[in-house]
Amino acid sequence: MIMSRLIVRIKVLPEDVTTDLDKLSAEINKSLPDGITIKAVRKDPIAFGLNALLIDFAMEDKEGQMDKLEDGLKNKEGVSEIQIVNLSRESAKL
Repeated sequence: MIMSRLIVRIKVLPEDVTTDLDKLSAEINKSLPDGITIKAVRKDPIAFGLNALLIDFAMEDKEGQMDKLEDGLKNKEGVSEIQIVNLSRESAKL
């Protein structure tokens, strides 16, 4: 049975303006659960010099994957909060 793949775009808000977003992105990439990969990362300006990360993650559409990803991101040092921006099948364009 072929499991479909999902792309989820998550906005990762840093704890403060001094958080190194490149370092945070690398740390997130190193600590991803099995079966989840990063497809794209970009900085998203918020206000007054504060930027967020917009990260597109690819994963299999199976139970528990989304929970693992969310828990891992929320508990990562340097992350203030996360927001799920979009969720779609991998064949769809975000």
